[in-house]
Amino acid sequence: MMINHDTSRTWDTIKRDTDERLAAAAKIVGSGKVVTAEDAVALLEAVIRPFDRVNIEGDNQKQADFLAQCLCAVDPAKVHDLHMVQSVLTLPEHLDVFEKGIAKKLDFSFSGPQSGRIAELLGAGKLDLGAIHTYLELYGRYFLDLTPRVALVVADAADREGNLYTGFSTEDTPTIVEATKFRQGIVIVQVNEIVDRLPRVDIPADFVDFIVTSPRPFYIEPLFTRDPAKITDARVLTAMMTIKGIYAEYGIQNLNHGVGYDTAAIELLLPTYGEELGLKGKICSNWILNPHPTLIPAIESGWVKSVHSFGGELGMERYVAARPDVFFIGPDGSMRSNRCMSQVAGHYAIDAFVGATLQIDPYGNSSTATATKVAGFGGAPNMGCDSRGRRHSTAAWLKAGAEVGSQAAAIGPDLHRGRRLVVQILNTVARIRDKKNPGQFKEIPAFVEHLDAEKLMKNANLPIEPVMIYGDDLTHIVTEQGIAYLHRCRDIEERRAAIRSVAGKTPVGLQGSEEERRRMRELGIVKTPADLGIDVATATRDRLAAKDIMELVEWSGGLYDPPAKFLPGKEDSSRR
Repeated sequence: MMINHDTSRTWDTIKRDTDERLAAAAKIVGSGKVVTAEDAVALLEAVIRPFDRVNIEGDNQKQADFLAQCLCAVDPAKVHDLHMVQSVLTLPEHLDVFEKGIAKKLDFSFSGPQSGRIAELLGAGKLDLGAIHTYLELYGRYFLDLTPRVALVVADAADREGNLYTGFSTEDTPTIVEATKFRQGIVIVQVNEIVDRLPRVDIPADFVDFIVTSPRPFYIEPLFTRDPAKITDARVLTAMMTIKGIYAEYGIQNLNHGVGYDTAAIELLLPTYGEELGLKGKICSNWILNPHPTLIPAIESGWVKSVHSFGGELGMERYVAARPDVFFIGPDGSMRSNRCMSQVAGHYAIDAFVGATLQIDPYGNSSTATATKVAGFGGAPNMGCDSRGRRHSTAAWLKAGAEVGSQAAAIGPDLHRGRRLVVQILNTVARIRDKKNPGQFKEIPAFVEHLDAEKLMKNANLPIEPVMIYGDDLTHIVTEQGIAYLHRCRDIEERRAAIRSVAGKTPVGLQGSEEERRRMRELGIVKTPADLGIDVATATRDRLAAKDIMELVEWSGGLYDPPAKFLPGKEDSSRR
């Protein structure tokens, strides 16, 4: 066979293009890596070209906020129609670039406070949406078809050679940098300071092209702090049901909690209600979790063996460093979080994902989307699904798999397969303040005939509905009415009946009957608080191990330093 080599083809076009950009940057910054804050905008104009794929590090918590502001300040005649690929959009600047025509296309995971504005920009034709991803899904595409040409990331500190210390809230930085640099991209880092010696090297200097010292510490969001004072008796009840009816029943040792007051209540009940049930050592030992302040009492009471974190949490630095037997602590004495690795563990290694949602439809599909907000998913779909590639076994996983009503029909009667527990907790009716009538409240049903995600798909011209967790992945729904063990259902009609049985006085729940509910209880598919031996009258805030933020500080021995926004009479900048 004759092989004809095309000797005229150039195989390093990306590198040559990068070299041209770096040469343009050298005219501004000279031969070194350190760039003044005043030259940052000019640097971006030198290395970013129209239609480039660009990542601004916007994580769940830490933000490359100064570089985001600099990108907004570039000349749209020089830099325009960028394709932004980033996990989280938190800051106004993340969308200002679309208003100004600097960026045009977006691929992301979660938007939080910017969710309404994304929908507005889509409607105005100023933003083209590629896709809404889970975190791990987007990280995977960084190494496939969404590799950044230029990455604008953030670190605590750099040394004069360009080595980086990403510190407590490392989060997405290593993933972004590796994908960009090993595809001959350009990496620009915003740091709080340049020092002679770093506590540790998280990213080597060879991976870094330019370092910009920000005029102020980077912004960080205390996303996972929940004040125990805001946990209601209703949440105490659903937490008690979850502990006794799910954690104890399956012996859940390895788990993740979504952020929210429902899961915070569970964490604060472990040292009290969990202790009453004799469950220490039998449940909730190994966690994939940000350092939740509400987990402090359980840690101090000896419940928790290990915690690996997606990111940090503002105010928890000293506490985490003082508990190296629990958290993943480096030789320098501080934690190094890693969102990508936590998401991998959350997909394959945990036995239960427990979170909350806003809406559930008659089939068990759930979503936090509204008709006018493109909020995204974060990591919930990645952990809130049954990992079909899993092959290691635990007792909890096998027990849940043995209960799956349709498993024999799927893989035959002779094989064994486990099942991830995916739990959604919610009140059947949400009581929220009426913005049009101050002092009054509206009751919003959580169980609906059609998810708002369906309307959002049409309004935002999305290719599919932004469903957070699909019904066939959901194993349990917990409401004040009881627990629906959906994985035990033999068919879709039985599943719908189970959902109706815990949906209360909502459009979905009202379609059920007492006879149907009684039959579901007899089959063990639904359990009420009474079935679980829980006296609703005892489900009160008095059971919480800590009832406010200051009691969490006491539990920590003074090591937890809450952000000022959670303390009365103090202002907060959420800065390092």
